[in-house]
Amino acid sequence: MQMNMGPVEEVKNMKIVCIGDSITHGYKIRTSQIWTSLIQKINEVQVLNKGIIGDSTTNMVTRFHEDVIENNPSHVIIMGGINDLISGVPTDVICENVFALVLQAYVNNIIPIIGVQFLTEPLTAAEYWPDVDDFIKLNKKLSDLRRLLLELSKTYRIKIIDFYTEMKKHIKAGNKLNIYIDGLHLNVLGNEIIASVVNTYLNKTYSKVKAVRFPQLNLIRITSV
Repeated sequence: MQMNMGPVEEVKNMKIVCIGDSITHGYKIRTSQIWTSLIQKINEVQVLNKGIIGDSTTNMVTRFHEDVIENNPSHVIIMGGINDLISGVPTDVICENVFALVLQAYVNNIIPIIGVQFLTEPLTAAEYWPDVDDFIKLNKKLSDLRRLLLELSKTYRIKIIDFYTEMKKHIKAGNKLNIYIDGLHLNVLGNEIIASVVNTYLNKTYSKVKAVRFPQLNLIRITSV
């Protein structure tokens, strides 16, 4: 698998905070293998992981000042919502919470980037998480949330990374069981894919790039032209 990874000069001047839930925090993998760590290592920028396992967008609003604003980043990647959905929070309320996070970022001269969460693998997830009611219904709600977030992004010109669509490509490729630990959380390969998607976005947004090998991570490294 080829994945677009690597540094660009403009990215080196960034300081990125990633706020989210267990998808951001990392679940049952080494810290060095989490997608936020990969972004930091490849681009040689400071990336602060402020993911909390089981966190909701409501709590992210509460802790945004301490975890994001006080760290004075240039950018913040905001990704959450699945725990809200599991708890029965409506998609429009989650979208409002995300918008509140975006507004806090703008007021403090931080560039917000919304991350759209990806689908679960229902059959596997149901085996590992039997207390969750219905993962097929959860995926439908994640699709609805994606639609609202894309509309929010378009209306207010907010930067957005659609992990939902990118991960769905890999699921359709027939290797869905190779990217999850439990149908819900990503394994090492899944985190590499997420890091690749983020890095591709940063490169397309901030620089023209070319690809060279980066054997330490068994990925494709991108350097400035």
